[in-house]
Amino acid sequence: MAVKHFLEFNNLTSSELETIFKKTKWIKSKYKAYEKYWPLEDRSLVMIFEKASTRTRLSFEAGMHQLGGNAIYLNTRDSQLGRGEPVEDAAQVISRMCDAVMIRTFEQDIIERFANNSRVPVINGLTNEYHPCQILADIFTFIEKRGSIKGKTVAWIGDSNNVCNTWLQAAELLDFNVHVSTPIGYEVKVERVGLLGNDHFEEFKDPMDATKGADIVTTDVWTSMGFEEEKKDRIRDFADWQVNKDMMKLANKDAIFMHCLPAHRGEEVTAEVIDGDQSVVWEEAENRLHVQKALLEYLLLGK
Repeated sequence: MAVKHFLEFNNLTSSELETIFKKTKWIKSKYKAYEKYWPLEDRSLVMIFEKASTRTRLSFEAGMHQLGGNAIYLNTRDSQLGRGEPVEDAAQVISRMCDAVMIRTFEQDIIERFANNSRVPVINGLTNEYHPCQILADIFTFIEKRGSIKGKTVAWIGDSNNVCNTWLQAAELLDFNVHVSTPIGYEVKVERVGLLGNDHFEEFKDPMDATKGADIVTTDVWTSMGFEEEKKDRIRDFADWQVNKDMMKLANKDAIFMHCLPAHRGEEVTAEVIDGDQSVVWEEAENRLHVQKALLEYLLLGK
C-alpha cells in the first residue's frame, strides 16, 4: 500500500473515515473488555514534539503500546531538529528507523516538508493550522452519543483557530454544518482552511444566533499556544463569547458540549456547562486514544 499521511482532515475520504470510525468502536470494546489486541506488534511510532501536550502524548504513547507496538518520544529541544538540522534530512533518517511518525509543531509547512521526505506515514498531532486527530475524536464521540453526524449542526464559539479550521474541513467531507461566531478580527480565513465552497458553514456576529438549533456546541481556549503575548487583548475581545447556560439553552434540547481541553473555567466556558449534564469532554478526551489506535492501524496495515 502506498504511504498515506494524515496531515489534514481531508487527507482521508469519507469512506476511509467510516472505516476508521467502525474500527474505533470495535477497538474500544476490546479495550473495555481487557482483551489483548496487538496488530502492530514490533512496530514503532516516533512522536516528535515542538509543542508540549498532555492528551496527545498520552493517547499516542498508550495507544501504540495497547496495539502491541512501542512509542519513542522526541522533543525538538533534545534532538538535532532543535539545533538547525533541516526538516528534510531529519525525515529521511527518522523514517528509516520506525514505522510511523507523529508530529506536534507550529507551522503546517514543517509537517508537510517532513511528510514529503518520509518513507512512513506521518500524522499531524497539531499544528497552528489544523488539529485533525482532535476532530476524529470529536466526531466519533458524537456518533457514540447521538448517531450519524450527517446533516447536523455544530456551533463553534470563539477563535477561528486550528480546531475550528478542522471542523470546517470535516463538515465539507461528511456533509454537516458549522455555525461559526468569532469577535471582529478573528474571523475564519477561508483560503487557509482550503474549502471548496461555503455550503457547509455560516458565520454569525452574535454567538447566541450561532448556537440556535445546534446539535454540538464547542469552543477552545481564547489564547492558543504561540499567542500568549495577546492574552490580555483576547480576554477583552472574547468576553461576550463565553459558552454559558443561557447559550446552551438556545441549542437543541439534546445538544452536547465539547472542548478539546485544557479548559479555562470562567473564560471560554463556565464551570456550570463544562461540568454539566450536556458536557461530553471526558469521553471526548478518552476517545483520542481509541480513534488514534484505529488511525494508526489503518495507515500501517490498511483495512
